[in-house]
Amino acid sequence: MRLPRPFQRLAVHFDAARLRAEVEALPATAWVDHPDGIAGNSALRLISSGGGENDALAGPMLPTPQLARLPYLRQVLASFGVVWSRSRLLRLAPGAAVPEHADINHHWFSRVRVHLPIVTQPEVRFHCGGESVHMAAGEVWIFDNWRLHRVEHGGTAPRIHLVADTSGSAAFWQFVQRGAAQPAGAPGAAAAPLPFDPGLDAMPLTEQAPAPYVMPPGELELLVQDLRAELVALDASPAADSRLAQYHALLDALCRDWRQLYALHAQAPQGWTEFERLRDAARARVQVPGAGLAMASNRVAANRVLEGRVLRAGLSLERALARRPARPVFIIAAPRSGSTLLFETLAASHGVTTLGGEAAWLIEGIPALRPGAPGVESNRLTAAHASDAVAARIVDELVGRRVDAAGRAVAADTPLRFVEKTPKNSLRVPFLERVFPDARYIFLWRDPRASLASIIEAWESGAWKTYNGLDGFEGPWSLLLPPGWRALRGRPLAEIAAFQWQAANRIALDDLGQLPRERWTSVRYEELVCDPRATVERLCRHTGIEFDAALEVRVQGALPLSRYTHTAPAPDKWRRREGEVLGVLPAVMPTWERLERLERLAGDDAQSKAYPYCAISGPSRPATSARSCAS
Repeated sequence: MRLPRPFQRLAVHFDAARLRAEVEALPATAWVDHPDGIAGNSALRLISSGGGENDALAGPMLPTPQLARLPYLRQVLASFGVVWSRSRLLRLAPGAAVPEHADINHHWFSRVRVHLPIVTQPEVRFHCGGESVHMAAGEVWIFDNWRLHRVEHGGTAPRIHLVADTSGSAAFWQFVQRGAAQPAGAPGAAAAPLPFDPGLDAMPLTEQAPAPYVMPPGELELLVQDLRAELVALDASPAADSRLAQYHALLDALCRDWRQLYALHAQAPQGWTEFERLRDAARARVQVPGAGLAMASNRVAANRVLEGRVLRAGLSLERALARRPARPVFIIAAPRSGSTLLFETLAASHGVTTLGGEAAWLIEGIPALRPGAPGVESNRLTAAHASDAVAARIVDELVGRRVDAAGRAVAADTPLRFVEKTPKNSLRVPFLERVFPDARYIFLWRDPRASLASIIEAWESGAWKTYNGLDGFEGPWSLLLPPGWRALRGRPLAEIAAFQWQAANRIALDDLGQLPRERWTSVRYEELVCDPRATVERLCRHTGIEFDAALEVRVQGALPLSRYTHTAPAPDKWRRREGEVLGVLPAVMPTWERLERLERLAGDDAQSKAYPYCAISGPSRPATSARSCAS
């Protein structure tokens, strides 16, 4: 926040010795490295986003467990009668420094930083706007962090300051104004420090209002106007004047187009991608004309200020992404591999939330992710397709529509584990990783003979149509759409089925293989139906899903048929289409062998003994499981 002068000491004093005793009683593990990685700088979080161990600037801001251990420090903060934003203890090692910089991001436009030294030495000097002060222990200072500032520590012991952010109430700023006549270098306040009250369990007020995902146009225009008021060219030349005029024109265009988009979409998730495009286009267009332009007061480059104060904050989706369910579980499987049966089984747990069933709409409800959109040739999606706006929209939809085992809506902050299954996701693991970076995966696979027969049956039934009028394919398409699907035009249905099974399993294995092994596990469909209890218990242990009484009832006998069962299962049902299946089996044999090796490499000896598999002997005499289960 800009202030009339670089430093101002407030006319209040606190008991530094009492504060020091509280701080020194905190565990050493509570201190973390400075978020910017500045050597010799560390922090202890007191008020943070959600009260967690983070340095985010998006609220709601809540006290951390560390603040609960500091009764006098809570009284100190509460005594100001203001609403606090992110607040920390900042520690500076002897000989360390805070490099010269200006705080230019959006957070600082309306907030001032309050410093209360707790442990310090005279050799600690704070420089700002050409002035230098030593902030003594127990004093309270504010300073103009829009100006260039730095800190030097020439002492022999660590320096610790309480550093707290607030926009300040009217009473706070009136208090500041009353002390404004006191010179920064004058002796400290003579009044006795505010004493600790052992009968007062104070808790400071903290910011609760969530920042909007999309900055309203009025605020964006205010920020741009403030930037333009200080915009200057560092060199005097006709070329610099031209760049300056072009920059102003680009800022005008950004404000006008932002207001138009906001009139159309406001905060609706459907508009986030368009705001993202507008922001990114503006970011690219200002690069050349912005070279050599800066702020008159602190000489910070214009493009840096525009980025930190306007563009990054204009579409701030941190809050939406922060609502991601912890460690969601995705069942990854080729079509007709039994994923619905596994999903419905796990969803019986009262510790699980879902979207009520297979949720293909969660991703394909976004037009930019549907086949035929620019850069989307099939159901294959990578991390490049998951922009912040796309990821935030998916999270927002998911959180708002989750249900529990009884089909009841659940609160956004519910700790229940989220489970989803959509066969198309076998082609989207990198995309899911970008949206849900702590996800867990269950890779389910099935004997290809049974899967191929079921895929053929699904196509012929017409019940699994997914796309009509694909350019390059005659008639409707069923099930997932793998990369390279155009080559299947006019090919027999069995070849299409083999291509889908092969692509889904091969791509999923390739993508999962890039993740740490503890992030995913595999299970064979035949294992699930033959021994559901042991199999589900193993999967629950791996994913953290609660194996509760409801789930135990579900798996105590043979599993019920899934909702998408087309015809009743039966041993060797695939032989009804034996000719078609055996005709394409050589094409999928490498992937089948890879799946068999996957189980052996898993090192699960108990599983191997319970479900021995004969060696794969080729399509003319296909191997059969030594234990027969319904297909």
